[in-house]
Amino acid sequence: MTQVYDKVALIGLGLIASSMFWAMKRGGLASEVRGFARSSETRETARKIGLCDVVCDSLKEAVKDADLVVLCVPVGVMGDVAKEIAPFLKAGATVSDVGSVKNAVIDAVGPHLPEGVEFIPAHPLAGTEHSGPEAGFAELFDNRFTVLVPVEGSEKKAISKLRELWEGMGANVEEMDADHHDLVLAVTSHAPHLIAYTMVGVADDLSRVTDSEVIKYSAAGFRDFTRIAASDPTMWRDVFLNNKEATLEILGRFTEELFALQRAIRTGDGEHLFDYFTHTRAIRRGIIEAGQDTDAPNFGREKK
Repeated sequence: MTQVYDKVALIGLGLIASSMFWAMKRGGLASEVRGFARSSETRETARKIGLCDVVCDSLKEAVKDADLVVLCVPVGVMGDVAKEIAPFLKAGATVSDVGSVKNAVIDAVGPHLPEGVEFIPAHPLAGTEHSGPEAGFAELFDNRFTVLVPVEGSEKKAISKLRELWEGMGANVEEMDADHHDLVLAVTSHAPHLIAYTMVGVADDLSRVTDSEVIKYSAAGFRDFTRIAASDPTMWRDVFLNNKEATLEILGRFTEELFALQRAIRTGDGEHLFDYFTHTRAIRRGIIEAGQDTDAPNFGREKK
């Protein structure tokens, strides 16, 4: 690998930022990576585990002279962070992000950035249910997709450089406009998370099913809902508040499908159920063939 950027600043030091650091170090993609987190406790943890070449105590120190600044903070605070760093960004720098909503980020961040600074939103479609600086690992982005969402006027050279960085970190990179990105993610991520949160909440409400039974028998499918529902609550609150239209559109469609399945069960329409499940099984097969999951028994989990 060759170096893509000289100095990179990671703002927010959670799972994605820490994984970016380890992936950049693995590939020799940046000569210096600086990091900043609001919490002094997080900064201390980062220093302890060697996360970032320099952990800074201020935003100004972190972004000064940086060629690339990546906002790895919840969507709801990106605008405030952009406003705060704007006076200290060097001419020709690129600002990007890792948020899973794009229209809201563009609206919040774009107006604060000075002339001469490139803004190229991005979204790595990778993650685990764990969060925090210690959760990151270099392989997180390997063979996963990262979507770049260039704004109007984005310089091709800057887009190409950011693409090179993400590819160097192991990702498959595609470009998309913000509206389409937000709709795609409402289907593939946002609505499923909301459904998972709801399913876990429903189980909690069913007093006829005891807590011990929920835990003991969760291998029946509930376990995988709980994995999704364990995701960072601040991040997901901000996602739903900032991608309302697309998420509500998909949830409306989901409700229609659910009613149709309810009707099929109630009326004993086995043909409808079989056809529906056959179609959805084919989608699962497509995900495996695309290398985005494994068909290993028990989802590849090792037996203890």
